[in-house]
Amino acid sequence: MTDRPLTLMAVHAHPDDEATGTGGILARYAAEGIRTVLVTCTDGGCGDGPGGVKPGDPGHDPAAVASMRRQELKASCDVLKISDLEMLDYADSGMAGWPGNDAPGSFWQTPVEQGAARLAELMRHYRPDVVVTYDENGFYGHPDHIQANRITMAALEMTALTPKVYWTTMPRSLMQRFWETMREFQEDMPEPDPAETAAMAEIGLPDDEITTWVDTTAFSGQKFDALAAHASQGENIFFLKMGKEKFGEWMGMETFVRVKDATGAPLPENDLFAGLR
Repeated sequence: MTDRPLTLMAVHAHPDDEATGTGGILARYAAEGIRTVLVTCTDGGCGDGPGGVKPGDPGHDPAAVASMRRQELKASCDVLKISDLEMLDYADSGMAGWPGNDAPGSFWQTPVEQGAARLAELMRHYRPDVVVTYDENGFYGHPDHIQANRITMAALEMTALTPKVYWTTMPRSLMQRFWETMREFQEDMPEPDPAETAAMAEIGLPDDEITTWVDTTAFSGQKFDALAAHASQGENIFFLKMGKEKFGEWMGMETFVRVKDATGAPLPENDLFAGLR
């Protein structure tokens, strides 16, 4: 036995990603006495500026946006009771096809081995028992999410640690109802483009391919408040319009695919730490 606490490490691309996909597990496991470590890879400088000004528009200052988002991230961490926040501070690359994809120093342009070496240092320091990040497509194709997956998997190879490793996902059964719910809370929402609807239908996994279903309903209020801490970002407004009760109904179950395991814990499972305690 060891006095070292069980440790969860979540590797995310931007400030606010920690709240949407893993806010529930971060709050739940913190409440259970598990050390929670958040690694945020970029500065979020391609996010919305004050008043919703978009990247590339007059008045958008990436450095000012990054500073604002850093403060929002710290507030989110306080809400979720995250033990340790580590920021790699790479420049936000923006969405696929944006100019930031090609900018020197952007996360997308950073050699994988370089980012992985920095993350491996953190892994050796914290020695996580469970590591969570995105799948190989970054869940929905965002370059920085893809890069977060790449450096995480490479860092695990570098360290030769044997934690349980998970990729975030969503059940297709939930994604199929997503547009209907968005329309309920955004009456002015235009008719979805058929190609966009088809792409949305491919996000996530069939329910029977999801290995791990973690009920975080009891912590959905914290998750909502953590997302609200990132209120400068327009994409969060849809979720906040739901209100806490509806938000908990939709976002109370967090789902994952287990991609690495040394415990032999049977699947499906309802606890990322199954086999470890």
